[in-house]
Amino acid sequence: MTDDHQSTSQRLDHYLSRLHPEISRGYLQKLVSDEQVLVNDEPQKVSYKLKPNDKVKIVADLSKLGKVPTIDLPIVFEDQNVLVINKPAGILSHALSKFHNEPSVASFLRQKLSGKDTDIRFGIVHRLDRATSGVMICAKNHPTMSFLQKQFSSHKVEKTYLAIVLGQPKLTEGIIDVPLERNPKMPAQFRPGSGGKPAQTVYKVIQTNDKYSLLELHPKTGRTHQLRVHLKHIGHPIIGDVLYGGATADRLYLHAWKLSISTPEDGKVSFEAPIPKEFSEYIKMP
Repeated sequence: MTDDHQSTSQRLDHYLSRLHPEISRGYLQKLVSDEQVLVNDEPQKVSYKLKPNDKVKIVADLSKLGKVPTIDLPIVFEDQNVLVINKPAGILSHALSKFHNEPSVASFLRQKLSGKDTDIRFGIVHRLDRATSGVMICAKNHPTMSFLQKQFSSHKVEKTYLAIVLGQPKLTEGIIDVPLERNPKMPAQFRPGSGGKPAQTVYKVIQTNDKYSLLELHPKTGRTHQLRVHLKHIGHPIIGDVLYGGATADRLYLHAWKLSISTPEDGKVSFEAPIPKEFSEYIKMP
């Protein structure tokens, strides 16, 4: 695609977003960084200010966007209605946009269903952060998706996480009851705030050493980044959580360990994702 740009003082990425609103700005910025967008046949930075009569050319074939590579994910359980997986750290729960072609749990589910549903988020009843590993339950049809979603929205699902945090909490168990809100100065982050949404996390210290502690966590609400913000709030950030003050590590040491929920066929059941081996590098597992 080639286009003559007519206005001044417009950033390249802003111009591309207006030209292609169906594509996420992040993906367009990646195309610019990968030199798949040229201005007067030369690569530029995303912050480049366009000049009158600049010729913008997208080298990448946009018709191929959305074609996602196949992946394999560990399956914990499967029947005709649900698919339970052990999501590895680093895998998205669902694509960021229709034109984002990074594999995700949702794309894996579509592989299993032979592409019967084209919705990029179909089957994703709940989500885990990209950096978090562990058990996720997915729906294989729309009635089951509604059945499971109602349990999450009514807080009937029991979730158990494991985290390795810096230091040793003074109390071996307790509840963190602190409302959370988005940080207006850093939109990617959340923070404690009296005007935020209620959030409660029950924690229990499982084991400690001279530097770290292994905690069992039970979120009573499902706010974005809830566990991460709550643990930072009590002075014990999760190892690897650089967004919230945690020590740099090879991964975020947060794992969705167990999930108890009702399924259409079996009623109340519990699923468990094995504890990642790398956790033992920081603390001896029980």
